Amino acid sequence: MILLWKLIADPHGYIFRWLIAYWALLGAVGGVMIADYYVIRKTKLNLKALFQTDGEYTYSKGWNIKAFLAVFIGIFPNLPGFCVQVGLINVYALPSWINDLYNYAWFMSLGISIVVYLVIMKITIKKLKPHKL
Repeated sequence: MILLWKLIADPHGYIFRWLIAYWALLGAVGGVMIADYYVIRKTKLNLKALFQTDGEYTYSKGWNIKAFLAVFIGIFPNLPGFCVQVGLINVYALPSWINDLYNYAWFMSLGISIVVYLVIMKITIKKLKPHKL
């Protein structure tokens, strides 16, 4: 059960635990979406294929494993800072610069997921269709 009033009862817990962790997730997801739409597809979508069960957007039974991998890799560098914030790791167990990176979780996860997704898709597309990208 989620007790929403507990989130806002302590501003430190709300901002540095929940909100930054949520931003890290959204940054990574947004990075994959931006990379796919603007770079890979060049802002052109096949609307008919969006609604087909066997179209170009089906991937692996409806799951784009490459996108999930890029999201997880984008979130991963923020995990040590998150663990320090929630008390799983002692603040002195890691170098301070690693803990400080957590304050920029959205930017880090966005940038890392964009780069990782583009690299993965470029390798995959070259294997499938050498004339593309």
